[in-house]
Amino acid sequence: MNDTHKLIEQTLSSKEVFNGRLLHVYFDEVSLPDESTSTREWIKHPGASAVLPVFGNGDVMLVRQFRYPMSQIFYEVPAGKIDPDEEAGSTARRELKEEAGLTCSHFQYIGQFYPGIGYSDELIHLYTAWDIESFDQQVDEDEFLLKERIPFREAVDMVHSGEISDGKSMVTLLRAWHWWEREGPFVVR
Repeated sequence: MNDTHKLIEQTLSSKEVFNGRLLHVYFDEVSLPDESTSTREWIKHPGASAVLPVFGNGDVMLVRQFRYPMSQIFYEVPAGKIDPDEEAGSTARRELKEEAGLTCSHFQYIGQFYPGIGYSDELIHLYTAWDIESFDQQVDEDEFLLKERIPFREAVDMVHSGEISDGKSMVTLLRAWHWWEREGPFVVR
């Protein structure tokens, strides 16, 4: 028997309490399945795309970036927010070009995930790219990144060891690795 309808919360009121350049924070009152009420604080996010570029020799391109909230440098796949009226695939190709200084001939959607379901509606679309062509990065003026080529298998090992700990990068690398093992456009090391 499917009782999932017994889990649904209904919005009674919603108030935007912060309107930033990227994030919008809401404070909602909700009716719970047992008809009592509670509150929910959540972040509205425009969504994002992440892409893992894979070179013909099996290397992947990651970027290293300082992240202010954690005060540390992370390995990440190229990624960015979806601009208004932009398709997720266009965002991934734009970020591939801007952050990694790469374009590709082949591009594959490999899934999506919600990184913060308890507090945000953010949805990240995942891609892999190959038949890569390199040129200079075109990062935003307030963005500072270092590019690093790493063998695909080593990058996956870095996820398992905890050296790569950024959620979108972990999910993208593991999904791409699984897709590659199944679809095998070419052999990666």
